[in-house]
Amino acid sequence: MFTGIIEEIGTVVSVSKGAKSSSLTLQGDVIFEDMHIGDSIAVNGACLTVTGMNTKTFTADVMAETLRRSSLGSLTKGSKVNMERAMAANGRFGGHIVSGHIDGTGEIESFVKEDTAVWVTIQTTEKILKYIIEKGSITIDGISLTVAYVDNRCFKVSLIPHTAGHTTLLTKKAGDIVNLENDIVGKYIDKLMHFDDSGLDEKEDKSSVEISMEFLAKNGFM
Repeated sequence: MFTGIIEEIGTVVSVSKGAKSSSLTLQGDVIFEDMHIGDSIAVNGACLTVTGMNTKTFTADVMAETLRRSSLGSLTKGSKVNMERAMAANGRFGGHIVSGHIDGTGEIESFVKEDTAVWVTIQTTEKILKYIIEKGSITIDGISLTVAYVDNRCFKVSLIPHTAGHTTLLTKKAGDIVNLENDIVGKYIDKLMHFDDSGLDEKEDKSSVEISMEFLAKNGFM
């Protein structure tokens, strides 16, 4: 699990592409303080597993599903990426619950400066917009941000100078693609609200089912 608080901006050293998957080698500094083989690192919001490492670089495999769902397939040598280690059990929860499982992508529509802040407008699909609410949380390229506006076509966030200076978002331009992960809580609530008969025992009546601790445990949510 991650929090969406970016620890550092890393650099893609090399990309090795296979038939449907790829392997990335990335360079950093801060995240190597306690890195081990098998650790999880969020790279532009996508949870990747460290498969090889040395002093300042690590390698991770990117499976076909991740390439389909994210923008990682567009990375090239020299690309800058946001990186975050998995949250430690005794760590501070500075952002929100981020799984590192990308739901899809969005396209940057515009940047508008307002005093010290910068408004970023991102257009995305109805499937992703469904779970975005005003003042809720959204993860953009691994960055935990608060939604300031949303309609049926796009959403907007406002970046403070610190976030702008410690992430890659403002290095991008209109038309660029970013990774998006919806707030996991909203997805679980939607699953429960539209629970299908196939998930119930034959003796249970869907219309009479109430959400309780027992119901959550029985259906795999606890």
